[in-house]
Amino acid sequence: MLLVLAVGINYIDRGTLSVSKSNISAEFALNSTQMGFLFSAFFWSYALFQLVAGWLVDRYDVKWVYAIGFLLWSLSTAAMGFFSGFAVFFGLRLMLGIGESVAYPATSRILAANYPEEQRGFANALIDAGSKIGPALSMLFGGLFVAEFGWRALFIVVGLGSLLWLIPWLWLVPSEKSMAVESQAIKPKEVTVGWGQLLVRREVWGTSLGMFCLGYAWYFLVSWLPAYLEEDRGFSKPEMAIFGSLPFWAMAVTSLLGGWFSDRWIQSGATPTRVRMTFIVAGFLLCAAFMVPAVMVKEATLCVAFLTAACAALGFYTSNVWAVTQTLAGPAAAGKWTGIQNCIGNLGGVVSPAFTGWLVTETGSFKLAFAFSSAVLVLGVGAYVFLVGRVVPLAWPVIPSTVPVKS
Repeated sequence: MLLVLAVGINYIDRGTLSVSKSNISAEFALNSTQMGFLFSAFFWSYALFQLVAGWLVDRYDVKWVYAIGFLLWSLSTAAMGFFSGFAVFFGLRLMLGIGESVAYPATSRILAANYPEEQRGFANALIDAGSKIGPALSMLFGGLFVAEFGWRALFIVVGLGSLLWLIPWLWLVPSEKSMAVESQAIKPKEVTVGWGQLLVRREVWGTSLGMFCLGYAWYFLVSWLPAYLEEDRGFSKPEMAIFGSLPFWAMAVTSLLGGWFSDRWIQSGATPTRVRMTFIVAGFLLCAAFMVPAVMVKEATLCVAFLTAACAALGFYTSNVWAVTQTLAGPAAAGKWTGIQNCIGNLGGVVSPAFTGWLVTETGSFKLAFAFSSAVLVLGVGAYVFLVGRVVPLAWPVIPSTVPVKS
């Protein structure tokens, strides 16, 4: 449950800029292109440091790696409430990305080592639901909070309040060495999978390119949906907070349902390949299909309905995506594989917010931005079908580890 809560906090912290966009851009006289760069700055460091984080969680005690990253990202969020200016915000967004980069490699390694195939769907769905509840809470309560108390107070309260999570994490979670002694599910690693072994596998590139396509569409919504509803659809800040959170609540629900149903389906005898790929392909295609009419309809409420349906469909994809990686990689490679996959995937977060800002500045409309997101999701289907294919544990030609065996 602490992992689920941490991912939720992760997304609340990174979402504070999105719900404050109209206030910050007005105060600092920033246009959509500049705001796009502020949104994407987080993903520059977040994507790059996925590789570092993947190595760290495979090499050092995951408890302390996660705690240090959490501390860094919380303090970076709080600092944005005290400082002003484009350059300072840009630097703090880079620091936020470095801190948050530890979350998914650490989580994936823990789940791969502790959950069998038929339980990974729901376990990953719980984590994924946290990543959707975070934006929902950020948009709902963050938007209302900014309307009442201002954007600076939001950054300070969210950043400093997040630090409370560290108390139960440091108190209740044992070190990796203790866990290895107490549980047979986590064994000392005598071998390791090298970076070179991963980079030559088409499955690694398939899941990574698929994650890039998710990242493009997902971070387009996380970054720009509040501004779209306020500036293009004419919602007030409180209306944006309420209606804008609905797609993320729907995504959290379908993620949990998708994870639960996928586990039941596998337990009934279906292969992981059939189950995981069904959810992944259907989730991408349905989301792409709903996003196009969302921006074309005239009625604002109907637009929100289509966006809610699109995110609900995407929840079926996200509930299974990390289970695919964990099955293919196994515990020995889960940290590094997750680092590669999240690095490439979050390059979508680098491209999408900045490109969207440029498109909106040049065209004065969000229509092309929605169309690009839909097209990218369709390309993602091809990555999974043609590069990943079967979802089965890979056999690694093992390289002896240079890491001392823990006892």
